[in-house]
Order: sequence, then structure tokens, then C-alpha cells
Amino acid sequence: MFAASRSSAESLSGFLRRPVFKKRRAGPSMPAERGGAATQIQKGVEKVDMGVEAGDGWMSLSETVFSFLEEGGSSDGSSHGDRGGDDAFESGDEEGGRESSAAENKAFWESQQQLLHEALSRISSAEVKLLQRTKDAVEKMQAKGIVCSCSNRMAKECRNCALAYIAKELREIGYDSSLCKSKWKRSPDIPSGEHTYIDVKMETKSGKKGPVRLVIEQNFRAEFEMARSSQEYNRLVMSLPEIFVGKAEKLRGVVKIVCAAAKKCMKDNKMHLAPWRKHKYMQSKWLGTSERIVGPAMDFPTATVSDQRQPPKLRASMLTFDLHRMVVEVV
Repeated sequence: MFAASRSSAESLSGFLRRPVFKKRRAGPSMPAERGGAATQIQKGVEKVDMGVEAGDGWMSLSETVFSFLEEGGSSDGSSHGDRGGDDAFESGDEEGGRESSAAENKAFWESQQQLLHEALSRISSAEVKLLQRTKDAVEKMQAKGIVCSCSNRMAKECRNCALAYIAKELREIGYDSSLCKSKWKRSPDIPSGEHTYIDVKMETKSGKKGPVRLVIEQNFRAEFEMARSSQEYNRLVMSLPEIFVGKAEKLRGVVKIVCAAAKKCMKDNKMHLAPWRKHKYMQSKWLGTSERIVGPAMDFPTATVSDQRQPPKLRASMLTFDLHRMVVEVV
């Protein structure tokens, strides 16, 4: 504001100092009270007339100032017009930036979808066979109504018993399968935790490299589902299999892809990524320090009609037990 005032003052000063040479009429000089004597300013050795001849007399200093202000107003209008052009240019830049951001966002999700598809498509015949055997065990458990061993519930309602039943079914058809529990300590980035899954060891055809470790996760897709997630992330999660069967290297790549997408999703939504959704935490579930759980064989009986939970019978309250009895006269 002060800079603009100073600039206007300097322009006015320059305008007033601009020499204007006009032919003066012959004769005696005009008196001051009639036409206004021309004010003369000594500048160096020159005498410069500050008056401007107009009409039948000289323009006063106030008229000169008003003339300058009118010229300045037109120049200001042009400057405002230029400023409006600058605003339009900046608005165009913002729109271009939004379009560029949308294009980058679309390219990211397309690349993540492609990477996930490539990672999941790399599957061996042994993995395909083991996946089918695992699905058969799950269908058998759900169809026959296998009873949970830790309580009188259905095994499909208890994760640990469901995994134990699947591992038992795989052992009965010749697989070296067992429950596996991973544990990790708390760190500045993630909290401590533990996770149980199925671990299968398979011998290679040559037998020189040792057994190959395969991981079975019954609810793999559900492990990555998030509330308040974007459509792009949900579409990516829906590409995951419900039951995962594969090597540790394959699982590591899939976890990295989905966790990067989860981070991007939360960043776009301007939300904080929960510690248990971070890549390090998710990787610790299946690829951290773990141990096989070797225990006695568990018995999983089939549920009968008597085993099904019946709704509890209503009981009469003892507080109202004697209220409806007839009064008997004792003789």
C-alpha cells in the first residue's frame, strides 16, 4: 500500500516537472487575479512555466492534478486488466496441475493392479494342487459342521480350530503341514503382535535344495480390508484370493504391493495410516520370526442335532410364584 502511494507521488511529481512550452499572447502579462499568474519554478538556470494554456486562460494547478489523476486511473485500469490476465493464467496453471495429478493417480493404481496380477499369476503346479486340497478341507469343515475342540462351537467360527482342522486334513493326505505362529516385538513404528497360519514343507524334485516352504492363509483378502478406503483400493483388494497358497518370496511381493496401495489410499484421503496396516507389521505376520506348533492330535467330532445350541427356556421368577394362588381357608 505504501509502495503504491510512493509510486503515485513520484509519477505526479514527474508530471508536474514536465516542461510545457506554449506561445504567449503579446502584450502585458496577465494579472494574477484574472487568469492566474503562471507559477515559475527556478530549476537550475531555466525558468519553467507550470501553467498550461487552455481555452481563454491558463489551467490551474488543481486542474493539472485532476488531469493527472484521470490519466493515472486509466493506467490503473490497464494494470488491473493485466492483473486479471495474470489471475486467469494462474487459474489455468491450477487446473493443469489438477489434471496432471489425476493422471498420475490413475497411472499409479493401474500399475499396482498390473503388478499384483503378475505376482499372483506366477504359480506352480504344486501350489495349484495344494490350493485345491485346502479348499476341499474348508468345504468339508463347513458342510459337516465340525465341532470346535476348544469350546462347544462350530470350528468355522474359531480361527485357530479351523486352521488346525485344515492342517490335520492335509496331513492325512500326505502333506507335512502344521500350525505356525509368528511373534514380533514392539518397535517405534509398529506395536507388538502375533499371528497364526498354516505352514507346509514340500520336497523338491531334485531334493538338493532342501524342502520348499509354502504358506497357507485362510482369510488372506480380509487381512487387507480397510474402513473408509477408496474405490481404487477396494478394487485392488478384491483381486486378492480368499485363500492364499504360495512361497514366501511370492507372498513378500504381494504384501509390498498392497501395503504401498494402502499408504497411497490413506494419503489421498488425508488420513493417518494405522500402525497395524504398515508394511513392516503386515510382513511380520507371515515372514517374521515364527515357530511350528507341534502338539497332540486334535479330535474334531461332527456336530449332531443334540450338539446344536438351543435357545434357553424361560423360567418363572420366584418373586411372582405365590401371587396367583387361591386363598384356602383352614378349618
